[in-house]
Amino acid sequence: MIAAPMTGQGKTTIATGLMAALRDAGHAVSGHKVGPDYIDPGYHALATGRPGRNLDPHLVGEDRVAPLLLHGARGADVAVVEGVMGLHDGRLGTDGFASSAHVAALTRTPVVLVVDVSRMSRSVGALVAGMAAYDPAVEVAGVILNQAGSARNVAEITRAVRLPVLGVVHRDERIAAPSRHLGLVPVSERAESARVVERLGEHIARQVDLDALLALARSAPALDARPWDPARELAAPSAARPVVAVAGGRAFTFRYTEAEELLTAAGCEVVGFDPLGDTELPAGTRGIYLGGGFPEVYADRLAANRGLLAELRSAVRDGVPTVAECAGLLYLAESLDGEAMAGAVPARARMTERLTLRYPEAVSPGDTLLTRAGEKATGHEFHRTRLTPGASGDSPAWDIDGTAEGFASPTLHASYLHVHWAGHPRFAARFAAAVHSRPSPTTTLNGEPPAPLLSRPSPTTTLNRRPTADNPLSPSPTTTLNRRPTADNPLSPSPTTTLNGQPAAGSIPLPVADPLRHHGDVEARGGLLDFAVNVYAGERPAWLDRALRESLGRAAVYPDPEPARAAIARRHARRPAEVLPTAGAAEAFTLIARLRPWRRPVVVHPQFTEPHAALEQAGHTVTSVLCTAGDGFAFDPAAVPGDADLVMIGNPTNPTGVLHPAAALRRLCRPGRLVVVDEAFMDAVPEEPESLVGERAEGLVVLRSLTKHWSIPGIRAGYVVGDEAAVRDLGRAQTPWSVSAPAIAATVACTGEEAVPEALERARALDGQRTFLETGLREAGLEFVPSLAPFVLVRVGEGVHARLREQGIAVRRADTFPGLDASWVRVAVRPPETTRHLLAALTRTREAEEELCGTRD
Repeated sequence: MIAAPMTGQGKTTIATGLMAALRDAGHAVSGHKVGPDYIDPGYHALATGRPGRNLDPHLVGEDRVAPLLLHGARGADVAVVEGVMGLHDGRLGTDGFASSAHVAALTRTPVVLVVDVSRMSRSVGALVAGMAAYDPAVEVAGVILNQAGSARNVAEITRAVRLPVLGVVHRDERIAAPSRHLGLVPVSERAESARVVERLGEHIARQVDLDALLALARSAPALDARPWDPARELAAPSAARPVVAVAGGRAFTFRYTEAEELLTAAGCEVVGFDPLGDTELPAGTRGIYLGGGFPEVYADRLAANRGLLAELRSAVRDGVPTVAECAGLLYLAESLDGEAMAGAVPARARMTERLTLRYPEAVSPGDTLLTRAGEKATGHEFHRTRLTPGASGDSPAWDIDGTAEGFASPTLHASYLHVHWAGHPRFAARFAAAVHSRPSPTTTLNGEPPAPLLSRPSPTTTLNRRPTADNPLSPSPTTTLNRRPTADNPLSPSPTTTLNGQPAAGSIPLPVADPLRHHGDVEARGGLLDFAVNVYAGERPAWLDRALRESLGRAAVYPDPEPARAAIARRHARRPAEVLPTAGAAEAFTLIARLRPWRRPVVVHPQFTEPHAALEQAGHTVTSVLCTAGDGFAFDPAAVPGDADLVMIGNPTNPTGVLHPAAALRRLCRPGRLVVVDEAFMDAVPEEPESLVGERAEGLVVLRSLTKHWSIPGIRAGYVVGDEAAVRDLGRAQTPWSVSAPAIAATVACTGEEAVPEALERARALDGQRTFLETGLREAGLEFVPSLAPFVLVRVGEGVHARLREQGIAVRRADTFPGLDASWVRVAVRPPETTRHLLAALTRTREAEEELCGTRD
């Protein structure tokens, strides 16, 4: 055991470095931590290549400590246990219960004291002598001097210490670990964690006597205990393997390994997901476990992942068994520091200055998912947030010191209290039983959701389905574009680092109050070179300017849209009754959202977000179906649920630039459903292949915009073409005179015969400019989505959006589009002379990152 006289002596640095050094020397090492700490075991896991584990008599009981040590050390040559606080510091009022000394005595483990000697000399000898003599049940067998200074002072201390000095560790700024309000920064938040641990191992190997430490470990007597076995704690599992979704990633780093082992032993399949990146729960989820972490650090990014929040909210409301501890409770709340969370429990959370840190015994007030009335459990809390209200008045999760805390029901248990399930295996057994009894998600996919348990009605749900042979509407394991590896690759690039893992000032995207209403025009302000707005960069035709000027002569009378209606009908060979001029496509989205009391409106993402926003604003619950990068953002009509009565999809899609086959879109049409195809950028595609603007089909309407292609975004001009009955109903819902005289004039001009050759010429010019851009991106080694639109979706890496702004270039951030993250940006097509500036800036950014990473000569 690596312990210390007090906190702050460097136990974690020494213990983690020792684990890494022993592993580098060829030994199998298991890492353990006294107490409830989750952060240190993360570093232990990096150092040993095995799960870090906790040893805590308060949480699991004295009789389970040695069995858990033996369980965690199966197959290892040596176990290293990091202590907590000072050697004899335990739960207050208990004479050192759950202290490092207590665990050392229970496991008969020799102790090596780490002492920070940077401000001491001979007094170290007195300090160590007192620690060694204080409790005869604890064997203090050696000392490591940390933060050592001069050789003379080290010699003075060594003479004063009556125990073997097993190492002298000098200060090294390169291995300093940053702190946070609850301790070390979690390993998943440190882009250089692996390199730091590697340096720690090298540092300790040079300055600590590993052979002497191994000899000391071998001197520990055998334990009269049997290794803990999760299977022995539970009834035999059934043959089924229902999925339990376990939150992970950077925001949810705190959970006990034994909890997952218990669930696995109970016949569940534990599948991780990252709430920061994954846009859906794992396929087939029948139970949810949300552990601890630091969600307040990522509140804006958690809030921006609206699809996952909505699916989580719907799952809780639908009775999917859900356990949430601390961070998980905050994630289920309505808001966290003003950012919208899942809204599955009726409470709001805020950060405070006060740290709650306690080791309580809790009592269950009633029967819940995990507990039975009157049952007691030991746990721990540490947080700086406050929840209002702090509990459900009717069914709190716990009673702690006479105060109700948390929210509970037969399918939900959410509170601040962390409980180690190895000490309370009945909780795992009950949760697993509820998961096993939960019907498969596919049996209720198209049914109406039941009444909410504790939450308010959901504004959004997310489906994100792909068909399988057995179930044409089952979730797909491939629709996980933004998944961040946590087990196989714990060092994947973080949302706060650049592409190559180096932190960069200003690399974190600024939060957006309403991601669905964030558009490129906001990013292009301030004199930046504009690659954010998808407006044709050339001048307007003279005939269009002339028509706009002449329209001002009619400003004294109310506008009449009939000339525009007639011109659109002629352009597309449609009847006037099949056409509705609108104030841009945006008005059409609002009209459609308010047209009917949609039962299940679907928006196909990633795409232009205004349709989704309009539906939510109208009070509808939106189902999002995601196209994924793994499929080239292709659209599968079978992914749309059969009971959808409204489907909205872009073609070509903004921001991916993918042109979906018309045949795939036709397959969406069926009786009782309105299919809306947004062709705002179709006029930028030469010859307009795959357009449905001339298609007559029941329930099909096509939206067009004139503002981008003709460089008139300030003139709100667009139109709807399609099913006559739907167009008529939209017209009845339209505000009188919503289409202005200039918009009417622009519509007549841009759909007239004079515009046809000019439109084709612009489309061909954009085609050539896009080819130039894509060639440059390809030569730069950047991933992009082949596009047929006046923009290209590029994966530049997280932080590059901000770095381009620092160089005076605006590109459209893509993390506000459902299904995308901050590694993507959308780049507008521009003439080659302008595009060269962007490509040069991307090259400079890449070279700067390579220099930071030390990959250049």
